[in-house]
Amino acid sequence: AVARRAFEDELGVQAPLGFWDPLGFTDDGDMEAYRRRRSVEFKHGRIAMLATMGFITPEVAGHWPGYLSPSLGLKFADIPSGLQALPVVPMLGWAQILLYFGLIEFTGGFEDYRQEGTPGDYGWKVLTSSDPIDRRRKLNADLANGRLAMFAIMAMLFQNGLAKTTGPAMWIPTIGPLHP
Repeated sequence: AVARRAFEDELGVQAPLGFWDPLGFTDDGDMEAYRRRRSVEFKHGRIAMLATMGFITPEVAGHWPGYLSPSLGLKFADIPSGLQALPVVPMLGWAQILLYFGLIEFTGGFEDYRQEGTPGDYGWKVLTSSDPIDRRRKLNADLANGRLAMFAIMAMLFQNGLAKTTGPAMWIPTIGPLHP
């Protein structure tokens, strides 16, 4: 209990739960491990926010013009949205995506959780701030939005898997395959 109190004023401790660690990851009081996990939570939350927008945007705004793979004659418009895109995108496309993720993971804030850094603050003050109070408020909002987005993208993927579409049948369960 004493070790947990050491984390009660840290970034991400927000109402209504306050400090919440049901699995006891912080029982040992290791501040560096806690800050690393917080940094990873920021990264996953930001990826989930992008994924959530990426899941919805093609349905609202349409697909990119042009070709995903000119050599295969595969247009962006030919790629279905959601999980149905997985077998359609060429393997080299997936390799490029994984390479990009790897570059971001190993170059973008990999050490931000160390003592001199603030988890989630990669120095771009447009998203955070030079003012410590404003930075904390913005980073807490970033964490809250990221937490919501992590749940949202998982729910959308699950629902997409059931409905087999990202169209209206996925969002309005009274039509399509989800309607009994």
